[in-house]
Amino acid sequence: MAIKKHDFIEIEYTAIIEDTSQIFDTTDEETAKSANIYNKNAKYNPVVICVGENQILKGLDESLVGKQLKEAEYEIQLQPEDAFGKKNPKLLQLVSQSSFRKQNIIPYPGLQINLDGIMGTIRTVTPGRIIVDFNHPLAGKKIIYKVKIKREVTDKKEKLDSLLSFYIKDFSTEINQDEVVISAKAKIEKELHEVLKEKITSLIPPIKKVTIKEE
Repeated sequence: MAIKKHDFIEIEYTAIIEDTSQIFDTTDEETAKSANIYNKNAKYNPVVICVGENQILKGLDESLVGKQLKEAEYEIQLQPEDAFGKKNPKLLQLVSQSSFRKQNIIPYPGLQINLDGIMGTIRTVTPGRIIVDFNHPLAGKKIIYKVKIKREVTDKKEKLDSLLSFYIKDFSTEINQDEVVISAKAKIEKELHEVLKEKITSLIPPIKKVTIKEE
């Protein structure tokens, strides 16, 4: 059975920079440790996604459509434009030394910084002149994803909880036939209320009514 847009599936994956064979992301704890990218605060386990909802990298998301559901493994190569984008020369910008002094930053090549809310990487440092690259660190790179499709997710509550996890953090859900009640532990903006209701009722058709409570 082939995967369709808006199917809910459980996957495992490992992401690799093709040129260097460097692993930069994975759902497997042992792989993360062996690649020296382990983060003790991260959760390493298969993830449930809704295909076509951009819950993973867009190029990878699109490539899953048509793949077989039954416990299959794939190696998917993404060109830069389908991964983290091509390098944009306009995002290489000259920044004055004073901008770094204000934040008590000592600039050096390779340092990742946050300037005015935008992440960048310092490329060169000369007296009074620093060139910062505001491209994504993986822009221009070909990426390989090794993906294992574990199963199709059919349970309504599992679908609901996985969908909500991409929008809010602490919550609980209760389903009663065609109605769902979401209890959130933090305030949710009014616009997000409407987005969630539309997403839930369209992507999980048995659910007709959504009530959101803020604790």
